[in-house]
Amino acid sequence: MLAEIITIGDEILIGQIVDTNSAWMANQLNLIGVSVKQVTSVSDDEAHILQTLKDAEQRADIILITGGLGPTKDDITKKTLAKYFGMGFRRDEAALEMVRQIFEKYKRPLIDINMQQADVPDGCEVIVNRNGTAPCMWFEQNDKIFVSMPGVPYEMMYLMDDEILPRIKSRLKLPSIIHKTILTANIGESFLAKEIEEVEDRLPAHIKLAYLPKLGQVRLRLSAKGEDELTLRAEVEVYAKAIIAKVDKFVVIDEDIPLEKAILNVMKERGLTLSTAESCTGGYIAHLITQHPGCSSVYWGGAVAYAYELKASILGVNEKTLATFGAVSEETVTEMAEGAVKHFKTDYAIAVSGIAGPDGGTEDKPVGTVWIAVSSKHKTVAKVFNFSNKRIQNIERSASAALNLLLNLLKEDL
Repeated sequence: MLAEIITIGDEILIGQIVDTNSAWMANQLNLIGVSVKQVTSVSDDEAHILQTLKDAEQRADIILITGGLGPTKDDITKKTLAKYFGMGFRRDEAALEMVRQIFEKYKRPLIDINMQQADVPDGCEVIVNRNGTAPCMWFEQNDKIFVSMPGVPYEMMYLMDDEILPRIKSRLKLPSIIHKTILTANIGESFLAKEIEEVEDRLPAHIKLAYLPKLGQVRLRLSAKGEDELTLRAEVEVYAKAIIAKVDKFVVIDEDIPLEKAILNVMKERGLTLSTAESCTGGYIAHLITQHPGCSSVYWGGAVAYAYELKASILGVNEKTLATFGAVSEETVTEMAEGAVKHFKTDYAIAVSGIAGPDGGTEDKPVGTVWIAVSSKHKTVAKVFNFSNKRIQNIERSASAALNLLLNLLKEDL
């Protein structure tokens, strides 16, 4: 069963917003056994939308459309869909009532342009949007399903979870798709491929292996498709265990979770606490950690200390160390990490100090020079990295490298 995702809106094509909807929808469809054939972004242009719908109908069984359902004149999706299916318009009472409730809730006047949100092509099935004023519309033509949803991510997600996915599963016979993810770190993609070559070569045709590299990490994803879910799961598990046996020392966890979450889980199980002392990463490591619910059982907090004065007053870095070696040095970052353990009273700490760029570098410390230290109450490990001259990339690489260093220290302490 094949699907195509179409996002409508000039704001996507000019880079004003990022299309996160398509990635999320593709993932959810894949989980229920629907493969995404193509993702297309189109402008708010009737001819372009009509041609895209026609092309999608030739390729896919399910066409999911987001965007262009607002009340203003530039939102033309409804009118274009009505033209594509040869339909007139009607006012849907359930959709209108939802619009009324939303405007009453926020104590705003309901004007005609808002009421027009409830006008829909007369041959579609309306799925009420309980989180916004634009209704979801379900069309069927030539054994193909078309679903038009608002482009606001949280509105689209609720509709997909509560209405669209359950309807697709109930109406269509879908195969089982099983995924198994193995997170590895501290080994490059090509070296990893060499190590597990023998296992990969004997994978059956219905099981695929994908390499998903990301800044010092590689996720290995086994995907199997078939009719018998239990048999597929057992098969995938056999190959996953074979892969893990080959590269065990590089395996972080055999779950589809990010590195920082895997570290949080390990530390929580062992009753350990963590703090951070960040300079050039500006709190990015703390952000990665605190996006996960329950992180407070491990992560106690930290400091973003750019200035020498804050490195000294908050983290206890010796002023002589700063004057002699500078902020970007092994000596300073070591004292930052050890100071975080001492002053924040945690079992472990991460410290980062570097030159993110694009300027600020010197001959002996060019842009991209980053010192990272991880510390426990008994040991500190510090390492220098030489990244690029791209600021955002340097911040992300520094965070990944810091987490990998922490993981290695945790493994040593097992």
